[in-house]
Amino acid sequence: MNGRVCVVTGASSGIGRATAGTLARLGATLALVGRDRGRGEETVAALRAESGSGAVALFLADLSSQAEIRRLAAELCDRYPAIHVLVNNAGVVNLRHSTTVDGIETVFAVNHLGYFLLTHLLLARLQASAPARIVNVASDAHRFGTIDLADLGHARRYRPMRVYASSKLANILFTYELARRLASTGVTANCLHPGAVATRLGYNNGRVAAAIAKLLRPFFRTPEQGAATAIYLASSPVVDGVSGKYFVDCREARASRATYDTELACRLWDASARLTDLEAAAAGI
Repeated sequence: MNGRVCVVTGASSGIGRATAGTLARLGATLALVGRDRGRGEETVAALRAESGSGAVALFLADLSSQAEIRRLAAELCDRYPAIHVLVNNAGVVNLRHSTTVDGIETVFAVNHLGYFLLTHLLLARLQASAPARIVNVASDAHRFGTIDLADLGHARRYRPMRVYASSKLANILFTYELARRLASTGVTANCLHPGAVATRLGYNNGRVAAAIAKLLRPFFRTPEQGAATAIYLASSPVVDGVSGKYFVDCREARASRATYDTELACRLWDASARLTDLEAAAAGI
């Protein structure tokens, strides 16, 4: 990975931190994206010490805000003449319905629209840096999700795990459609299931939820185990040129039937472009 610039979101803890750590040890230049300065600076210091590389930088952004995502993308493009890998990993689980500063339901905004918008804003740089890779962290929970284009914010009925699962279904639909549109550009797009991993996901839901998550930690994979497939897709020569696939445990797997609905993928794409205020030309690739 020497000379390869990798952007990893949600990089200050869990899967993102583990992914960034291994990529740094492989020689990559790392751009770590997080929203907490304290945890972010601690991660940068740790990864520099572990890898012996100074090529690890922190970029602060709240990915629930589209203005923050746009600022982040501009800062990344200003800093790096080339970007070779984008790992979209940041995500949230909310027990209660909430909306972002943009008026969009938070889980859908962060878990799907965050991926969609940041990818589009960095796409020209990725294409100019080809061969390049986009890696989207999804989940096998997508099998329990649905996409209701008339109610993407789940305003009618908010069921936390269904909402999360639906955002992960959106990740896979986006990945497959992105790969179709990027065919022959030298930029690949793949997604993955990391497994049930002991991370900070869900810690934002209060003391009880955090306590339950801590009790379940012994039954979960470690972040390092959960990061293995993301690292594989970001760095392995075995997947050179492979695109539009879903991976589990570093192997290609079949996702749910809904993920192969190309009409739904296109309609979700168009809805996402409208919600992120992307011009039609920019969103059309």
